[in-house]
Amino acid sequence: MYDGKKSTAFDIFYSSLELVKSKLPNEEKTPLEIWKKSLENVTPLVEVKSRRIGGATFQVPTEIRPDRKESISMKNLIAFARKRGGRSMAEKLAAEIVDAYNNQGGAFKRKEDMHRMAEANRAFAYFKF
Repeated sequence: MYDGKKSTAFDIFYSSLELVKSKLPNEEKTPLEIWKKSLENVTPLVEVKSRRIGGATFQVPTEIRPDRKESISMKNLIAFARKRGGRSMAEKLAAEIVDAYNNQGGAFKRKEDMHRMAEANRAFAYFKF
């Protein structure tokens, strides 16, 4: 599954969108709108980066660049979909998309943890990169 073929990726993605459509039959939005909303729900606004200052390592919260936000959220969705139990990658991805759409699941929890960590280390925000 890691052969890097675009056609394989397209097949997985579009079949997972079909599964999302069947899992949420009463939803008035299209599967693509559901995908965009779930991606928006798992997109973190801040991240923490390690910064070594004066012999100590601090977790410095920084804002994420807009182009990086999208890639991080997609990477998280795919990573947590891989960890799920299920028959095919399309089914796992569909389940993760539905969970993210409903503000739950592994990728959404990852975003919440990232925000919580940044909030806890807010005192170190003055260490700019």
